[in-house]
Amino acid sequence: MPIKVSIIEDDDWIRENLSTQIRQTPGFTLVKAYRNAEDALSHIPLELPEVILVDINLPRMNGIECVRKIKQSHPALQILMLTVFEDSDKIFNSLLAGASGYLLKRTPLGEIIEAISNVHKGNSPMSGHIARKVVQYFNLRGAADNELEKLSRREREVLERLAEGIAYKEIAHALSLSIDTVRMHIKGIYGKLHVHSRGEAVAKYLHK
Repeated sequence: MPIKVSIIEDDDWIRENLSTQIRQTPGFTLVKAYRNAEDALSHIPLELPEVILVDINLPRMNGIECVRKIKQSHPALQILMLTVFEDSDKIFNSLLAGASGYLLKRTPLGEIIEAISNVHKGNSPMSGHIARKVVQYFNLRGAADNELEKLSRREREVLERLAEGIAYKEIAHALSLSIDTVRMHIKGIYGKLHVHSRGEAVAKYLHK
């Protein structure tokens, strides 16, 4: 049986090229191509494709949120992100939402078709550059987690309030500490997290 594929892509030229390639490739059938997430979400439950290509930068609802909604109602559907974005947060958030693969739009059409086949088989195709970013991202997250574990309970309480943007005086009042004690804890936080500013400390905390 041919692999049933749907596309969610707002760029007309890209959507038509992908649609044509899928129609012309033996072993694949195009179910439907959508310009936005809202139309796709209303029709996919009725049409039930097996693999969906999704762009991230869609009008109104973005592709990541669209993926999350699809996977909540149809967890067996395989989703392949096809996007121009290669920053780590978008890659990671796409995978967290339920995407099984992540390709850049500059990927040759033949490789995209091969990736559709691979994701249908249960694999997780990614551009080589993207795969390296995923590994680096998880390594950095793991390092940040290990550093955060070194903080004392009181240091974590102070860091939580730093992340909320609270001033030192307010932190001292909230935790019943003196300003000097708050400063001492912040110095300890900086040392254990290997950072030199409030912004760097908060960044590591938020990526825990």
